[in-house]
Amino acid sequence: MKRRTLDFLFSIGGLGLAVLLLVIGIVLTSNANFANDYVRDQLGAQNITFTPAGQLADEEAKVACLVENAGKKLTSGKQAECYANEYIGLHLKNMAGGKTYADLGEPQSQLREQVAQAQQTNDPALADLQQQLAEVSAQRETVFKGETLRGLLLTSYGFSEMGAKAGQAATVMYLGAALLLLLSLAGLVHAFRTPPSQAFAAPTPERTIAAA
Repeated sequence: MKRRTLDFLFSIGGLGLAVLLLVIGIVLTSNANFANDYVRDQLGAQNITFTPAGQLADEEAKVACLVENAGKKLTSGKQAECYANEYIGLHLKNMAGGKTYADLGEPQSQLREQVAQAQQTNDPALADLQQQLAEVSAQRETVFKGETLRGLLLTSYGFSEMGAKAGQAATVMYLGAALLLLLSLAGLVHAFRTPPSQAFAAPTPERTIAAA
């Protein structure tokens, strides 16, 4: 095979791969932009604002991201993660002693049974049991809402991270495409400089020893 022909084949193949990597990079960039725009628009529509610095509780003031975002509107995935874990998570822990919606289901059921029994026996403790049931029910409902919002915010954070990873992958594709393009152009230049009659000489042990 002629050396020029081989150079052309490798160069054309390299250009084809460069175009493929470029297309993949464009697709990944489009996905990254969609994820970022979608998360920003959806979070911005919720009108969630971080507590101003002067109104932060002592525990909140110890959290770096709450201090950094104090008074700002929540519009990014990182902010959603901070608000979900450090703000909502902190308040849920303080409110229910770390108990989840599922954890509060058992005491609520027990109190309902006790209230029902007290109503049948005209137990003097009925009013107190009903109050306890109302408090646990309200607490469980609040925890449910908090956990739901926290889960939605963390989902937005996860979606934004997927967009960020897509952006990073796109950068790698662009760099790969640029490298292949340069190598392919160098191959074409070498092909045009190579005499048409020059054949490709595969390396042999004798040539390798002689070159050494």
